[in-house]
Amino acid sequence: MNQAWNYDELWDEVAQQFHGGAHSIHGPRHWNRVLQFGLKIAEESGADLMVVKLFALFHDSRRENDGHDPEHGFRGAEFAKELRSAGKFSLDDAQFEKLHYACHWHTDQHHHDDVTIGTCWDADRLDLGRVYITPDPKFLNTAAAKRAATTGPDSFLD
Repeated sequence: MNQAWNYDELWDEVAQQFHGGAHSIHGPRHWNRVLQFGLKIAEESGADLMVVKLFALFHDSRRENDGHDPEHGFRGAEFAKELRSAGKFSLDDAQFEKLHYACHWHTDQHHHDDVTIGTCWDADRLDLGRVYITPDPKFLNTAAAKRAATTGPDSFLD
């Protein structure tokens, strides 16, 4: 699958379909922070950058509310599957399996042996400060994220 596609256009399409309001704690502002954290972690972890970028976009894209929504990760993973099938973006099957898994399980599991999945989950957890939770290094996968949680996630991005 070598179709040309544009990440920014995909971002806009997903953001336009987001069910939350402009001030949602799980909306595009959060996705952008997850993207920033993920790319920074990946500099050290060696995670697949395309999977990390797409995780940032899809992991909370199908939330129905900012409260308890246990199936949102699965819905986000399935939305990614739908848009991939429609040719909106391309990943090989192994990359897509990681993306789907990372989105589906990002709130239900803490650790994973795959560095890309671990990087995705860590990127999301480093933005817990938006809901007044300090990320706990024991729930993080990568050395970079653990350091960031200890020193303060915002300083990590500087």
